[in-house]
Amino acid sequence: MIRTEVSGDVTTVTMDRPARRNALTRAGLDDLAAAVEAAETPVVYLTGADGAFSAGADFDEVAQLDHDSARQFARQGQRAARTIETAESVVVAGIDGPARGGGVELALACDLRVATPDATFAETGVKLGLFGAWGGTVRLPRVLGEGEAMDLALSGRVVDAAEAKQMGLVSRVVEDPGAVAQEVAANEPDALAAVKRRMRDGTDRVVQEAREAEVFADLVVEHAADLRR
Repeated sequence: MIRTEVSGDVTTVTMDRPARRNALTRAGLDDLAAAVEAAETPVVYLTGADGAFSAGADFDEVAQLDHDSARQFARQGQRAARTIETAESVVVAGIDGPARGGGVELALACDLRVATPDATFAETGVKLGLFGAWGGTVRLPRVLGEGEAMDLALSGRVVDAAEAKQMGLVSRVVEDPGAVAQEVAANEPDALAAVKRRMRDGTDRVVQEAREAEVFADLVVEHAADLRR
């Protein structure tokens, strides 16, 4: 489900489950966090296989969860996102094709988000009675501002790459996001690490994430039948 390849100063971590648009199970979340944490290069390039970034949580698995395991699943996603956010490496998200729900949230945890013209974004959980609980209610307003974040999260609408760039969800729209990761990696590693540490300093989200996971678990139990495909 997670592939890792090292080339020079860049470790590429690929979510590789194309039959499910790279949706992540509990095991997949742990493998993703482990791959990012194990990287020893100055830059990690996070991407998805075969024309999709990630559909986020695997709803077939989510539909089987009870309240306690749903809360634990949300916490797993939050830990994976925090691992990305706090990694020693600079993490660049390369987004090609759809990013949905948890896929958007994992991208939000990255230090730099770069999209192709084919990338699309949506927080579609509200259509199923859920919401983004991998740190989404924390990071989305911090990245976009409250107005844009509310619009994206409450509507469930799909945003294309051009609009994502306009609202600040991605910083660039290019044909090859991997080239941006290489561009970043060409800089001095100590300087990259220092910039990341300073810009990430002072962020405290522990209480918010705990509350987010609890509400998510309530909704999973309430809407389990709607999640089954």
